Amino acid sequence: MLTRWTRKSAHDGGRENPAMSQKRSWKTRFRATVAAAAITVTGLAPLAAPTATTATAATVVAETATGAATNTTWQARQVTYVADFGSNTVSVINTLDNRVVATIPVGTGPIGVAVTPNGDRAYVTNFESNTVSVIDTRTDTVIATIPVGANPRGVAITPNGDRVYVTNQGSGNVSVIDTATDTVLTTVSVGAAPDGVAITPNGDRVYVVAGGDNEVSVIDTATNTRIDVITVGADPRQVAITPNGTRAYVTDNGDNTVSVIDIATGTVIRTIELLCGSGPVGVAVSPGGARVYVTSPRPGAVPGIVSVIGTATDAVISMIPVGNEPDGVAFTAGGTRAYVANSGSNNVSVINTRTNLVAATVAVGTFPEGVAVKRVRTVPTRPPVTRRPVTVEADATNAG
Repeated sequence: MLTRWTRKSAHDGGRENPAMSQKRSWKTRFRATVAAAAITVTGLAPLAAPTATTATAATVVAETATGAATNTTWQARQVTYVADFGSNTVSVINTLDNRVVATIPVGTGPIGVAVTPNGDRAYVTNFESNTVSVIDTRTDTVIATIPVGANPRGVAITPNGDRVYVTNQGSGNVSVIDTATDTVLTTVSVGAAPDGVAITPNGDRVYVVAGGDNEVSVIDTATNTRIDVITVGADPRQVAITPNGTRAYVTDNGDNTVSVIDIATGTVIRTIELLCGSGPVGVAVSPGGARVYVTSPRPGAVPGIVSVIGTATDAVISMIPVGNEPDGVAFTAGGTRAYVANSGSNNVSVINTRTNLVAATVAVGTFPEGVAVKRVRTVPTRPPVTRRPVTVEADATNAG
């Protein structure tokens, strides 16, 4: 079973699973294609051609927040971390101007990334070196390397920042890391070839996608034991949970669908068929919970697609062309931007979620996969007498 999940890096001569081999052949065809064919789907917002804009400049919109009690203002700065699988690096993008401001060497085959709630650390899974790199986000340097199971893939951090959960595809389990010591506390057995992982907003439950068994395992964080198993679609890849903790969305790569799980009952209550694209991979829920973004590589076609699902109806309401073979996706804190890692074109698409159009394209390392956004607040010692807008990314209004 493992061979169908093992991904071969640019320098690895080992076996590669058929799906990933096919994925690389899509990439060859993509680059040979001169222009993308127009896509029209009745009842949906029209697809606009992906922008050719590079990250030479970006529109900067003011955002100011005022504390009612202290009457202070704060400045928010966000950066995006992108795991470059083929380069063995993590690219750091400043979301103010969408420029790469740092490139951090990590382990071999970095594929997943998550940032702690306080923004101080980023945890990166290294698929081929069986480790997790810990990045100090203040200096953008690796400060620890943690041995975990075989072929670590997904990574998620509890809301209080105390624990990191890492899925190990090759060993069929989850490593639980203590962030105070950066050591593995325990290992939890789950289904075959675990991939994506997400944690409920209250921190009580961990949802782990087991692609080899077409199921989602549920872990109790108090005991670190598996307490439930939920059957989903074929070859599930990633999972995302709504901010209110009531729903989990799972991408079913083999069925071209998204399974919607009711967290209270632990059952699939709906299966959403994607109208354009195939083999969905990445998934993220907007900070307000109104939208779900799903990435689809669309084999043999240019470009890849991000399907936008409205959570009120669980229906596809828009489709956004991005780069080749999109994978990971993450929102900025206010939800006005979504960052999509395009593993087939070695770049990141920056989506304006108000217009559902690509606002910028940022070149990164080779085969970018996972993506996570860090938010930093800087509070001045005294507020200005006359409040003026603080120049930051436009995230004051929640887009979803």
